[in-house]
Amino acid sequence: MKNFKFAALALALAAIGSANAAVITFQTGTSTAGIQSTAQAYADVVNAAVSAPGAHSVVLSSYDNVSNNSIFHAGTNNIAFKSTINFGLTSAGTYSFRAGVDFGNGGAVFLDGQVVDIKKNDMWWGGSYSNSSQYFQVSGAALSAGNHTLTIYGLEGCCDGGQQVQFAKAGDAYQSFSANTLAPVPEPETYAMLLGGLAMLGVVARRRRA
Repeated sequence: MKNFKFAALALALAAIGSANAAVITFQTGTSTAGIQSTAQAYADVVNAAVSAPGAHSVVLSSYDNVSNNSIFHAGTNNIAFKSTINFGLTSAGTYSFRAGVDFGNGGAVFLDGQVVDIKKNDMWWGGSYSNSSQYFQVSGAALSAGNHTLTIYGLEGCCDGGQQVQFAKAGDAYQSFSANTLAPVPEPETYAMLLGGLAMLGVVARRRRA
């Protein structure tokens, strides 16, 4: 029983300790699919590709100049991309997001499960945000305090250039998502587990003194 109590406390501390950064999951798979008709169609095609045998997945420390070949050394053609960014806000605010990508067959962006942008053209931002047709943009999203998810789907025939995903709070400059930005907010049950573990430790300490 005592070991169980300490295990519960350790799990709670680990859960809180891990919430120190946005969690950026970058996935790729193989797909020869072309331009899709809807945002959901992009999601369906890409989800199937990144779930298939041979697909790749990694948690990034920074979303800046990322590509399939640079991360996975897995080629530059016929790629399905899925990026999932879980982040948290301690207070409500207005935020904008932008993603410079290399999606030759277009793609789509979802924020908390809702479509916020879709482009069906050949997208290649090339390090510049001067042409709005070449990158995704989500402007002035009013977000509540708590946890949110930004998901980006895309299809690339050739030739896998570097990509970047950024955010900006209203009035501030854009910055790339990284391991030091917008940490997910621990859920109430995590705090409850921590407090319960601390209480158990107190009981054990009192018994030892007695």
